[in-house]
Amino acid sequence: MEAATYRKLTDEEIGQLILQGCYCEDWNLVEVVPGFLPDNIRFVKFSGFNKLGRFEEEITLFGGVRVKTGIVHAHIHNCTIGDNSLISSVKSYIANYTIGKQVVIHNLDQLAVEGTSSFGNGTLVKVINESGGREIPIYDHLSAQVAYILSMYRHRMKAVNVIENLISRYVDFISSSTGTVSNGVKLINCGTIRNVKIGSYAFLEGVAKLDNGSINSTAADPVKIGQGVILENFIVCSGTCINDTTLVSNCFVGQGCMLDKHYSAVDSVFFANCQGFHGEACSIFAGPYTVSHHKSSLLIAGLFSFMNAGSGSNQSNHLYKLGPIHQGIVERGAKTTSDSYILWPSRIGAFSLVLGRHYSHSDTTDFPFSYLIEDKEGSLLIPGINLQSIGTIRDSQKWPKRDRRKDPNLLDSINFNLLSPYTIQKMINGRSILLELLQASGDTATYYTYQGMVIKNNALKRGIDLYEKAIWKFLGNSMISRLSRRKLNSVQEIRDSLQKDTPLGSNTRWLDLAGMICPADVIDRLLDSVEDGSLGSMESINSAIRAIDKNYYTYEWSWAEEILFLFHKTPVHEFKPKDVTEVVGKWMTAVLDIDEMLYNDAKKEFSLIKQTGFGIDGDEAVRKLDFDKVRGEFETHAEVRSIREHKAKKEILGNEVIAEMERIQLLQTIMN
Repeated sequence: MEAATYRKLTDEEIGQLILQGCYCEDWNLVEVVPGFLPDNIRFVKFSGFNKLGRFEEEITLFGGVRVKTGIVHAHIHNCTIGDNSLISSVKSYIANYTIGKQVVIHNLDQLAVEGTSSFGNGTLVKVINESGGREIPIYDHLSAQVAYILSMYRHRMKAVNVIENLISRYVDFISSSTGTVSNGVKLINCGTIRNVKIGSYAFLEGVAKLDNGSINSTAADPVKIGQGVILENFIVCSGTCINDTTLVSNCFVGQGCMLDKHYSAVDSVFFANCQGFHGEACSIFAGPYTVSHHKSSLLIAGLFSFMNAGSGSNQSNHLYKLGPIHQGIVERGAKTTSDSYILWPSRIGAFSLVLGRHYSHSDTTDFPFSYLIEDKEGSLLIPGINLQSIGTIRDSQKWPKRDRRKDPNLLDSINFNLLSPYTIQKMINGRSILLELLQASGDTATYYTYQGMVIKNNALKRGIDLYEKAIWKFLGNSMISRLSRRKLNSVQEIRDSLQKDTPLGSNTRWLDLAGMICPADVIDRLLDSVEDGSLGSMESINSAIRAIDKNYYTYEWSWAEEILFLFHKTPVHEFKPKDVTEVVGKWMTAVLDIDEMLYNDAKKEFSLIKQTGFGIDGDEAVRKLDFDKVRGEFETHAEVRSIREHKAKKEILGNEVIAEMERIQLLQTIMN
């Protein structure tokens, strides 16, 4: 807030204030800005040292009620109050706050800071392991990636300690004996608010209690907190909405999140666009787009991202021996069905679906896009089946559209790619495992077992085929993107275009750092720079993380080039037009086959059995008409049109690349 010039009250102003029911033991401790008028200050008790702005405008409250700005029926202690704010009906007092311009505080129990407060910064949140060991010290600008490093890189304790010390330095910087209510904030019908700083244009209505926290609202993306909410030891970021008796303790709530409908969360972190309704979270790391909408759903002691929890989803993190020491990982894009249960420790592969109850500590990390189904034999694994599910594609397309963040300063780096080195490397591993099982037990075995899971014969063979298609789809996409960067006229230009720009990213594991996909060697280099002091501030660390995300496609090709050699057997520096044509041919086949599977899967949603319950008072023709009016016709459905358009577009692209290779081959022949 900008500095202002203040003066003492005149005797006339003091006299008018006293006539208007105001009281102060020492009026010399009240200062005002030039142009101050006391008209709109009535029945106010001042104590301590206070500074007042001008109160000369009207504001409109809900229902069209017009009210003059000023201070009415309040006790103000050690406060600075900005121009044209309205403070009225404060039951207890407001103490030790700097209040900005055009703030509305009406019908409030208490707003106060006691002692020196860090406003939630530095609170240790025990994520993933309920017994501790992965604590994250939260702070105003915490990103999903920094939080991931702090919690999951305990093997790099020197780097973790450096980051913790940098955060501690920020905590010391932010700590103050004076709280802040920034410009444009509205606090309506709220209870007790203690040791809380509130950012610009936050809207709080009916809040029950806030204790020790920061509401990092911005004018571009305000925070809204509503009826009956209780927050303790917290940080809430811009664009977030918390409502309807939600209870939050020891939590970080990132940008664009929604916690509503009596949700309860303790010792958890939620990053961009998470949603929690009705259920409960305990010691979870909720990466971007983690969603739980239903009653009786418990997320506990786990790492999640892009996850959708079905109604009644539960996990268990202890075996009644040494307490709740176990943890689980549900990789990006996974879903759980209603009443699903997973016994920790377990690890569920990316974009997988968990159906039923599982007690065998499943690890499906090398089988992304799979089903894990409760079966009489135990846990039944269907590898890769989600690659042909229209629902998976719909999810990947909806996430970018549902980004609620409007703040220009985005904290979390998010990569929405369905196929990436992160998922493809797992498919390569999964394909190898399936081939080994097939070779070991024979082609005619009824089922195969792997780490306590059962895989049926047809599911195993289909999984191999689906993973191969997805691998070729990814490799083709990556290669064509490289070739399309410039016009090519020779074999050498083809080879030059396909040369990697950096060795980073190749011959290394790929990671999902809570929404950001990146190579392990780049993260190791980042942590080396943290440890040696090259990155000596949180700003520089966050900037380096954003640079890694920005360079994703450069790193992706470094990895894809190596994998292309593994599958095509010709290094790119020896590529000829026919090599490109062969890869594009396999890519086209994979893309069109997968799209056809998606088309057929979508068609199931329009089958006669799915029309049950439509046209309940008519014959089959009425049922069909009712279904069409509600669900739309199959061929005109948006998802179906999207598949057809995608097929046509990719077929045209593939033929164009092949035609270009034929042109270059002809040029090469003429030149020779």
